[in-house]
Amino acid sequence: MGVKAQIQKGNVMVGGNLANLQLGLNSAKQFSFDLTPKAAWFIKDNVAIGAYVNFNLYTAKDYGGSDVGYGVGALGRYYVNDESVNLLKHSRFFVEGTVGIEGNNPASGGSTNGLGLGFGPGIAYFITPNIGLETMLKYNGIIGFGDAVTTNVLSLNVGFQIYLPTSRIRAAVKDQR
Repeated sequence: MGVKAQIQKGNVMVGGNLANLQLGLNSAKQFSFDLTPKAAWFIKDNVAIGAYVNFNLYTAKDYGGSDVGYGVGALGRYYVNDESVNLLKHSRFFVEGTVGIEGNNPASGGSTNGLGLGFGPGIAYFITPNIGLETMLKYNGIIGFGDAVTTNVLSLNVGFQIYLPTSRIRAAVKDQR
């Protein structure tokens, strides 16, 4: 199974990332997660553009509220096409960049809402010809207004993506008619 077929021009990537998943079992009973659904279209081999939406939540017993974050925007991905870099047989390194409208609103104050910028490297491992598991180390920053002018976060994300040829999508839509 070669990786080239999944990331060629005309294909679609749909999936998402999960980060900062915590479920506290002690008396504080904290809970947190970040969820980022994504969709992208390959405009040429190894290059995809698309959109993302993100939502994050942190809450704990006796915390005084919940920290909430949100975002929506554009994303771009470049998959490295060099066998000396892609050491695993069914994997590809990639770089992702995002830009959008984002906000971080902690219950304790210090909110920031404005332009969200993110970038980072990752690796996608294809467990089947059309399904990839990935991990990515990503910097996310927000520049804007609120109690704090900027926020900065470095996160380790785990993701699941489905790569579909557009011919399969067209056939599925045609079958639904």
